[in-house]
Amino acid sequence: MQSLAMIENWPVPTAAAAVVTSDGTLLGTHGPTAHRFPLASVTKPLAAYAALVAYEEGAVELDEPAGPEGSTVRHLLAHTSGLAYDEHRVTAPPGTRRLYSNAGFEVLGDHIAKATEIPFPEYVRQAVLEPLGMTSTAVEGSPAKDGVSTVDDLVRFAAEVQAPRLLDPRTVLEAQTVVHPGLKGVLPGYGHQNPNDWGLGFDIRDSKSPHWTGLSSSPATFGHFGQSGTFLWIDPAAGAACVALTDRAFGPWAVEVWTPFTDAVLAELGASR
Repeated sequence: MQSLAMIENWPVPTAAAAVVTSDGTLLGTHGPTAHRFPLASVTKPLAAYAALVAYEEGAVELDEPAGPEGSTVRHLLAHTSGLAYDEHRVTAPPGTRRLYSNAGFEVLGDHIAKATEIPFPEYVRQAVLEPLGMTSTAVEGSPAKDGVSTVDDLVRFAAEVQAPRLLDPRTVLEAQTVVHPGLKGVLPGYGHQNPNDWGLGFDIRDSKSPHWTGLSSSPATFGHFGQSGTFLWIDPAAGAACVALTDRAFGPWAVEVWTPFTDAVLAELGASR
C-alpha cells in the first residue's frame, strides 16, 4: 500500500506500519516491522484481551467487585472505576465519569493475577501472546503501559480481534461496544470529549473530535494509541486494521500526521474494493 510510505515523512527516528484485513490478509507493510518498540498505552488492548480470556475461562466475572468500593472488572476495563489517572486514589463514584486510568489497569492486572494465581505478565503471555505467535511481545511491568512489541506481532493481534479464535466473537463485540454510554471525559492528548465513549479496553471513535484516527474513520472504529508514538485502530466498516509504531513520544507532531495518514490508508482501501 502506497499510503504506508507516508511514515517516511514523520519526524521520528524510526517508524513501521502495516495494514491487515478482517480475513487476515496482510495488505502492506512499511519500515522495520520486526523492530521492537515500547507500546505505552497500546499495551492496554493486550491486557484487556487477556482479561476477557480470564472471563471466558471462568476465572473472573465482568461484574464482580474489583478496585474501589462499588467498582467491577467491567468498570476497570472501561475507565469508569473512579480511580485517578496515575494514582490509586478515588476521584469519582464508579460509573459516573470516564476517568482514563493507568491505575485502573494496574488494579485489574493484580485482580486477575490473584484470581488465576499467575502473575499477570505471564498470564498475558499464556492467554494471548503465545497462542497468537507473538514471540517478540511482552508485557513487562504495568499492564497499562509497559508492553513492547513489533508491527509483525501486532498484525497478528489485529487479525485476531477482527476474526476471533481465542475468544467468542460475542465477547469481542461486547468489548467494542460502549460501556456506560454518554459519559464525559478526557481523551489524553486530545482534551475533553462529550461523550467520551469507551468499550472494554478499547477507545471507540464514535463522534469524538478531535481524535487520533481519521476524519473518514467510521464511528465504529476502535483501538488505542500510546504516548510512545504508537497506535492500533480497527475499522469494521473498512474491514481492516492499521498498526503504526514509532520511537518518538506522542506530541503535536502525532496530532498533525496521524489523521491524514489514516485518511490516506482508508482512501486506498476504498479504491481497492
